Amino acid sequence: MGLRMISGSRIFRALALVALATGFLANSVVAQAPKTATAAQKKAEKPTRPKLVVLLVVDQMRGDYVDKFRGQWTGGLKRLLTEGAWFRSAAYPYAATETCVGHSTISTGSFPASHGMVANAWWDRGEQKMVTCTSDPSAKNTAYAGGATKGGDSAWRMQLPSFAEELKFQTGGATRVVTFSLKARSAITMAGHKGDVVTWFDPSGALVTSSAYGTMPFVEEFAKKNPVVRDYGKTWSLSLAQNSYLYDETAAGARIPDGWTATFPHALRGKGGSTAPDGAFYEQWSYSPFADTYLTRLAEAAVDSLGLGKSGATDFLAVGYSPVDHLGHAFGPRSWEIQDLLVRLDKDLGEFFSFLDKKVGAGNYVVALSADHGVAPIPVDMQKTGVEVGALSLPELQERIEKALEPMNYPKPAVARMAGNELYFSEGVYGRLKADPAAMKSVLDAISSMPGVAAVYGAEDLGNGTTPIAQTRKAAVLSYFAGRSGDLFVLQKPYWLMDSSADGNKRATGTGHGTPYNYDQHVPVIFMGFGIQPGEYFEPVTPADIAPTFAALTGVTLATRDGRVLAEALKRK
Repeated sequence: MGLRMISGSRIFRALALVALATGFLANSVVAQAPKTATAAQKKAEKPTRPKLVVLLVVDQMRGDYVDKFRGQWTGGLKRLLTEGAWFRSAAYPYAATETCVGHSTISTGSFPASHGMVANAWWDRGEQKMVTCTSDPSAKNTAYAGGATKGGDSAWRMQLPSFAEELKFQTGGATRVVTFSLKARSAITMAGHKGDVVTWFDPSGALVTSSAYGTMPFVEEFAKKNPVVRDYGKTWSLSLAQNSYLYDETAAGARIPDGWTATFPHALRGKGGSTAPDGAFYEQWSYSPFADTYLTRLAEAAVDSLGLGKSGATDFLAVGYSPVDHLGHAFGPRSWEIQDLLVRLDKDLGEFFSFLDKKVGAGNYVVALSADHGVAPIPVDMQKTGVEVGALSLPELQERIEKALEPMNYPKPAVARMAGNELYFSEGVYGRLKADPAAMKSVLDAISSMPGVAAVYGAEDLGNGTTPIAQTRKAAVLSYFAGRSGDLFVLQKPYWLMDSSADGNKRATGTGHGTPYNYDQHVPVIFMGFGIQPGEYFEPVTPADIAPTFAALTGVTLATRDGRVLAEALKRK
């Protein structure tokens, strides 16, 4: 019995020692655990929102440029395609495929019928004159570095807040909103009604902002150190071997800018005989890759100077690349100039993304690239296919309407303005026409008899909310905004341009956009970076889906939207 008790006590002491040792080992393991805990903690602390949202809008970049030229890209455009989500069937569903309209659609996530920016300019019935989409009588423009400018611009005509505005408001103001473009209507609509840095270019080459946004010291410094005139005398030469270019070396029907020839190289020296920068030089610069490079360097300066992506909130940076549009109007989509300009932009964007990787961190920012509209082929070039093409003369159309109403004692002029597809009657005339079926028929017959006219839609047909059958009519409905759109919408046939030049001087060169046809509507939509699932997507989408998708990634609620969240391209958390 005693021996058993001693044995039991020894066992008890042994068990106690084991327990003590176990506890010591447990504590030792806990003491050594920080490495594992830190790794887990870092994983848990992975950002739930991007540090920086980057919006890139390449003015007039047709969707099929990606398919045609992607094999020649080695920089940023290639990276977007290989690391990003490419929506191959993206297109605007409306008719007013213009710069102000497209940028407003991208920034608000809504169509012109909602945001009210129906064109680059429209007839103001109250003021009885044309107004641009950003003109603001209460704002005053200011040029940096002692430059000259005039007028006043803001987003006061835009009826909805932009995504950038909502982002800043919903983060308590910590977000910085920065936008750049050659065009006021691009920089302003991407920012919205308020922004920290909203900057564009005067035709004289000066960097400009307005009293609606205010100036920023780093832009002043950048403008002084990097004047546009520094590019005077440079020459734009081909980036690739000549056999790498599609189409003919000389673009058929091109409208050649002053001081340039029809083929490469293109010198930035103004008009012939010029020895100093002149108006022609600044126009040439705006057509060239040097302008794209300038905008990219300006965006990098903003990241450095403001510490974008380091505020603790999500910052917003947008760049509107305008040269493709300027160049496309002159040389058309089937030109060496467009192909080479995109090769150069690809290089700029490659350097820009590498810069952001270093400054903000790869994976810490999200990028979306799109365009505000496409463009039609130059009619003279398209004519080679045997398709009927032409230019619909607006002065001639107005004259026909006036003659049709002459016997019916309508006031002259009965037409106040033709602005693109929009026809505005003089005050009181359209109301009277709606009550006068015979006169209305005469007007519609006069319009329909014009060569190149495909259809005519009345304001009441577009604004009554009925579901149209024709896709072109549906596109006109989505473009209609009461009080700003015309009384009649005159739709030209495919590949026809509207020509506002005086009768007898019909448009013979260059091209345009602004129709509900696919060559104007189809644009790229590509996302890359934070929260994005790479791949190619073939679902029909619109650029109005960009803002809702940004909003989903940043936890922002938009006031209203016509677009949707592109959930199929978002990574699941």
